[in-house]
Amino acid sequence: MTSDIADPLTIDTEILETLDEDNRLTRDYVDRVLDAMEAGDAQEVYRLVEPLHEADIADLLELTPSERRGDLAISMGELMSAEVLAEVNDYVREDIIDALPAAQVAGLAGQLDTDDAVAIIEDMEEEDQQAVLAELDPEDRAVIEDALSYPEESAGRIMQRELVAVPEHMTVGQLIDYLRDHHELTTEFWEVFVVDPQHKPVGTCKLSWIMRSQRKVPVSDIMKHEQTLIPVDMDQEEVALRFQKYALISAAVVDGAGRLVGVITADDIVHIIQEEADEDILRLSGAGEGDINEPISDSYKARVRWLIANLGTAMVASFIIAQFGAAIETMVALAVLMPIVASIGGNAGTQTLAVTVRALATNQLTQSNTMRSIWREIRVALLIGATIAVIAGVGAGVIFDNWLLAGVIAAAILCNISLAGLSGVAIPVLLDRLDQDPAVSSSIFVTMITDSMGFLIFLGLAVFSGLAG
Repeated sequence: MTSDIADPLTIDTEILETLDEDNRLTRDYVDRVLDAMEAGDAQEVYRLVEPLHEADIADLLELTPSERRGDLAISMGELMSAEVLAEVNDYVREDIIDALPAAQVAGLAGQLDTDDAVAIIEDMEEEDQQAVLAELDPEDRAVIEDALSYPEESAGRIMQRELVAVPEHMTVGQLIDYLRDHHELTTEFWEVFVVDPQHKPVGTCKLSWIMRSQRKVPVSDIMKHEQTLIPVDMDQEEVALRFQKYALISAAVVDGAGRLVGVITADDIVHIIQEEADEDILRLSGAGEGDINEPISDSYKARVRWLIANLGTAMVASFIIAQFGAAIETMVALAVLMPIVASIGGNAGTQTLAVTVRALATNQLTQSNTMRSIWREIRVALLIGATIAVIAGVGAGVIFDNWLLAGVIAAAILCNISLAGLSGVAIPVLLDRLDQDPAVSSSIFVTMITDSMGFLIFLGLAVFSGLAG
């Protein structure tokens, strides 16, 4: 009698053949899957994809050309699961959702925790969103519509409604029986929230405490009274900072009246931290969302406006250079050396800017230590400036055999790096005080200052010292 169950060793071997040494899907494997799909062999597609983990299936969809993702999702059948849909990139998810019937998308969303379902539905077009919501069970639809009523990137959007809350008059034994008897409760949780008659959280109990306590012990005796409560309208970045600061596993989310309405868990925060960090880095460079799956038109719009702004700052620098045209004509070495002053200053400003934006994002830099942080960065800039100035000055003196020129470029570099340190910390702090995102436009201002002032200081010192006229 033959068994329909595949040999585990065979499956493991096939999985290994799909992944390279860096645990990424190989090109040959992706091509095999796509060839089977093009041939209309859904059975072969299923056979090839079935051994993969949901995260690897998500990678497969992301490696598939945009115009073929929908067909692949359909060909995979039941392997196109809710977990896969939650794992894929936002742009890839749009391609998949566009190809799947609204009823299937609703079925997948209904299998997910509330926060994951909301993440899928919130990015859909209004028409598609309504079509999917209409296919959901009334209870699920009401919960998701309630989540969508909160601001984007707020605690209300990312929280889960699936949690366990019990009254404080319960004993440990009653609580354990309650968890065992009520099968409709969520199956994944780390803490049990204890609430008062108004459903306001008064404490939490870790599962380990519950399992190690005697049945007759009141829950109120073992619960932790101190807890971090998250307002439902708090920004997700602030939520992540609280998890990091207080080393939280999960935290209760409360509405304006202080009632328990949801929970946020550490696994959700990991995604948020990565998302916010990536967002700040890409904003500093003006690269938009920086996703390789982003439509070309969106990438163009996000990037070109910052390059136009950079063009404007470059024209300011060029205007300053033009004012010293006569001096440059009398001494060609000035034209050779002045890009060094601007470039070194720009890089120094970028370093300070990156440190400052990160400090602001993580609440390390606040109103109480702003002046101390500014003075610190100025001292760092002075030390760096002095070091680079000596090296550049000696090099210029040796190469051009002109020690007055060496002194001019050394002084210019010291001044420009010091100015870069000051602007690199002061500009993002000022933007933050004005409730503007310092990661978005700080680099434009810092670059303009270091380029323009670098040229002005260097050429101005050259004229003032009599080196060139």
